[in-house]
Amino acid sequence: MSESLKLLLVDDHEIVREGLRTLLEQEEGIEVVGEAEDGDQAVRLAEKLRPEVVLMDVLMPGVGGVEATRRMAALAHPPRVLMLTSSAEDGAIRESMAAGALGYLMKDVSRSDLVRAIRDAARGRPTLDAEAQKVLLRRPEPSPLEDLTPREVSVLELLAEGRSNRQIGNRLGLTEGTVKGYVSTLLDKLHVQDRTQAALLAVKLLKKK
Repeated sequence: MSESLKLLLVDDHEIVREGLRTLLEQEEGIEVVGEAEDGDQAVRLAEKLRPEVVLMDVLMPGVGGVEATRRMAALAHPPRVLMLTSSAEDGAIRESMAAGALGYLMKDVSRSDLVRAIRDAARGRPTLDAEAQKVLLRRPEPSPLEDLTPREVSVLELLAEGRSNRQIGNRLGLTEGTVKGYVSTLLDKLHVQDRTQAALLAVKLLKKK
């Protein structure tokens, strides 16, 4: 690591970047080498400036923080990414960590904790906000698809395409009556009232597979 820790600030709000720069440049050994207002610009600057740490917002127009973090991980000289955000949503936290972020902090973090997290990130040490820790320790809600057999999933996929029982039967080599039985079972397992609700739920669930 160089004598001064090189830091890149990424946030779509200029006033936030200005505040962070003012605060962090008062800290000995930290040099803010650049600012970016979106993820696409952040990746370009990270490749050009080679910061050791990137302080990254999650929610930004265009390329967001999660995708930018994922792209930075593929650079020849990947920086350590520390998320600094107002979003405590389960998905944002999990996706950020899966993308390669080393830490996740809320924007109400104290100055001393932020500086400590930046220095730790440069050393490869993770820092997680208390809420982020709770989310990561909490087991994700199981998908209803986990309770379905492979055959039931096949029927559900065709149901999501708007196929009739006869069409599903023709595709899977089943009688129309057998398909009707599968559909009835699916309605029970998915806790929906009719095939239309099942199809709508299926589209949502199958996208997450």
